[in-house]
Amino acid sequence: MKEANALPIKLDHCVVHVSDWERSNAFYRDVVGAEVVPRGQFFAYRFGDTQLNLHGPGMSGMIVARLPVQPGNSDICFEWKGPIADAIAHLARHQVAIELGPVKRQGARGRVPASISAIPTARSWNSCRIR
Repeated sequence: MKEANALPIKLDHCVVHVSDWERSNAFYRDVVGAEVVPRGQFFAYRFGDTQLNLHGPGMSGMIVARLPVQPGNSDICFEWKGPIADAIAHLARHQVAIELGPVKRQGARGRVPASISAIPTARSWNSCRIR
């Protein structure tokens, strides 16, 4: 359903701050399935036509938000297309601990019947809710 006030806008990218490039690249590539896109000596993560830009070690002199995001201050929700038990098993195979859940959360399309929050032990990434 299209809302009356909807503008022709789509999320292109958002930014998270990582504390360790190697661990972050491995997590997003191996656990979340992102395409790791080199950007000079830094990286971005691409999911189809949406991108997650990164700030991290060694970056300086870039135009950023008035209060730049800090490592561990981001909360990103990814949808898992399948049973929640499969998502939990996938995270376990990659040694990602479950912090909370499954629990109900509010998502873009309403209440999410089952979601889990997982935080890698490296703490280079804050939170991933897989619905």
